[in-house]
Amino acid sequence: MLALVSVLALWAGRANAQQQGTNPQKPPPPPPDAQKQQAPQGGYTLRSNVEMVVLRATVLDPHGDFVNGLPGDAFHVYEDKVEQKLSIAKQEDVPVSMGLVIDNSGSMREKRAKVNAAALTLVQSSNPEDEAFVVNFNDDYYLDTEHDFTNDINEMKEALERIDARGSTALYDAVIGSLDHLKKAHRDKKVLLVVTDGEDNESRKKLEDVIQDAERSDAVIYTIGLLGGSDESRSTVRKAKKALQDMSEATGGVAFFPEEVGDTQEICQQIAHDIRNQYTLAYYPSNAKQDGTYRSVRVEVTPPRGHGKLSVRTRTGYFAKTASASD
Repeated sequence: MLALVSVLALWAGRANAQQQGTNPQKPPPPPPDAQKQQAPQGGYTLRSNVEMVVLRATVLDPHGDFVNGLPGDAFHVYEDKVEQKLSIAKQEDVPVSMGLVIDNSGSMREKRAKVNAAALTLVQSSNPEDEAFVVNFNDDYYLDTEHDFTNDINEMKEALERIDARGSTALYDAVIGSLDHLKKAHRDKKVLLVVTDGEDNESRKKLEDVIQDAERSDAVIYTIGLLGGSDESRSTVRKAKKALQDMSEATGGVAFFPEEVGDTQEICQQIAHDIRNQYTLAYYPSNAKQDGTYRSVRVEVTPPRGHGKLSVRTRTGYFAKTASASD
């Protein structure tokens, strides 16, 4: 009898250890106001009324260099000037879903070869598990990869080489369409690279529509404006530059304005480095209302001893979910 009890105890201990070893890591708990609802099987499940807000943040020192290895308690996030309690604060190189949105208008004809090479450099310098798509645009925009998303570099190369440089520049329509396509993504982190050499002159949508769609998404937008040496008037160039800056700054990205098209290669390497060195910050907002309103976001960092003042780049805000959208 004693031998049988010992065997049963040993078997139960091993089963319990195996069960514990296979449990996946649990996500951060929802806020206290989560509601208990009846599950279909007759049990209960926890459902939060509050959507977690996720920020991708780049931290730079006074010299513009990346600052790595910061602890979670170095970050302070404010939503509408109210400090939030962080559930996640860590630096991570995670796979992304990426859109390459490239101007294919007539003025880009001589620039596309170098731009294509730079875009492929971005893909090759990024996380090997990334997925991407290619959108070429002129009067209209076209998804030119065979699949919605791919990590096949040859497929992306072929898509970029479908050059029919002609017509006008429907930049805003192309960006909005690409943000919509990112809703099909398989990765939580999303990025758009937008390359153009002039002002939008064909879109049905306006810049305000682009910014609002960008703020409703969680994509980070990097833009490259090849405006150097443009034959356009100064006011037109200034307007084109502001549009690209507004898109990027609203989402925590960067706008670049190289003098030469050949500089895009180095810029794309820099963008890849930026993407792979970001911090992920996430919190359940203290304002739990599902009212669809815009919430401004600001992140501050307490610098470690020996560091100067640090700057943080992340999106400037987001639109809260509505009750109907979350049901």
